[in-house]
Amino acid sequence: MLLQLFRERALKFGDFTLASGKKAKYYLDGKQITLHSQGLRLVSEGLLKLMEGVDAQAVGGMSIGADPIVGGMLAIAGGQGRDLAGFLVRKEPKGHGTQKYIEGPVTPGMKVVIVEDVVTTGGSSILAADRAKEFGLDVVLVLAIIDRMEGGRENFAKHGLKFESLLKITDFGIEPPTGQ
Repeated sequence: MLLQLFRERALKFGDFTLASGKKAKYYLDGKQITLHSQGLRLVSEGLLKLMEGVDAQAVGGMSIGADPIVGGMLAIAGGQGRDLAGFLVRKEPKGHGTQKYIEGPVTPGMKVVIVEDVVTTGGSSILAADRAKEFGLDVVLVLAIIDRMEGGRENFAKHGLKFESLLKITDFGIEPPTGQ
């Protein structure tokens, strides 16, 4: 069902420039899924399932992409009686007050999972993980809805980050560029 929702609502073909700067012939607009009631429910349930057996007290990621995912995961986890906190990572520090990058009820030393909608090279998730680590959080896993299979997994490994995704681009019948 999640694959079908992506095909119907989020997969576009044409000429696109991705956040990574790479050019692509297709684009996956994850927000068309994570800002849709059934899409967010399916994503949240799936990501929580990938977290089974992972010792983590919180989930978070780079704002704006991770915002609905974090909220959805917290709501589903709460419905399951699971205790889980959420946090958001700002692109720029808050301009007033504490001027911090991390927002949410997390404290240094907590084990956390970074969440993302679509991973190409992994740059935004790596930045989110770096900011989480600077805050004192222990990043134990990065989770994505879709891995475009364009170097993200390898970049996470170089940064010592374990990575899993619900779907891979090959699940849509699309082959990643050669050399990946």
